[in-house]
Amino acid sequence: MLVLACHLLPIGPSFLHLNFLVGVLGMALFFTLSGFLVTHFLIGRPYVIDFLIRRFLRILPLAWLYILVALFLNPVTREVWLAHLFFYANYPPKPLIHVTDHLWSLCVEMHFYLGLALIVSLLKKKGLLLIPVLCIVVTLLRVINSEHVSVITHFRVDEILAGGILALIYNRKLGDGLIKTLSHVNYVYVLVLLLVSCHIDGGFMSYFRPYLAAILVGATLYNQNTRFAKLLEHKWLFYIASISYALYVIHPLLASSWLGSGDLIEKYSKRPLLFIVLFLLAHFSTFYYEHRLMAWGKATFLKLKLSKL
Repeated sequence: MLVLACHLLPIGPSFLHLNFLVGVLGMALFFTLSGFLVTHFLIGRPYVIDFLIRRFLRILPLAWLYILVALFLNPVTREVWLAHLFFYANYPPKPLIHVTDHLWSLCVEMHFYLGLALIVSLLKKKGLLLIPVLCIVVTLLRVINSEHVSVITHFRVDEILAGGILALIYNRKLGDGLIKTLSHVNYVYVLVLLLVSCHIDGGFMSYFRPYLAAILVGATLYNQNTRFAKLLEHKWLFYIASISYALYVIHPLLASSWLGSGDLIEKYSKRPLLFIVLFLLAHFSTFYYEHRLMAWGKATFLKLKLSKL
């Protein structure tokens, strides 16, 4: 929802750069949650093929469909098609176009999946203990190259890796001391620091953004009785979380259509209709397209495993 607000709504006076802040905040939290969930899954089930099939089935059906529609409506070269379909379009010369510019994040996600799968295939579950080291290395690369906010994987993946560190802490792979520390964290103070790290003028604080986002998420895990934690369990937020991937992928194409056209007044007067159409499409995509393909893919994979046995 933060990313949708960043892309589709004016947030405060432009000189405050709040749209930038909100967008970076949304992606930091998203990447943290992604890293946490993926690492948590591999800790419990360190089976690389199973992991990759599940991740690809979650990402590819909608991503590839969206890419096909977007690039069909906006003709591009073969090189641009390949960069989109194989998820390396976030690297120079960065061939993303106006309706696919947000897909840089899927490129980072896919690179993370493949990298983590390679580590686990070589080192088994103990390879996950490399996540903290890799996270710090990426952050140091950002510091050396003065990269505050980047779409290039090796300058951004520390936000996902920080979520992986949180999963290791949650599963007691890094000792119990960090768990006790997180249980006493005041998430309000962390949120303030995280907001500073997400601002365009955050300066050196931006290098702490992955870790602040992970601490914030961790604070909600270990402080379940706060109002904020209970709010996160609301059924409507659960529903939004269920369709969030489709909301994220689809929204730029709608914003580039008639629903997003016109001068300032006309464009924003159409925003309620745009959101209604977006949520309807996301609901349909999630429950009648993505979930069905995921179920079919998992069933097919299970049959193949059973046939080999």
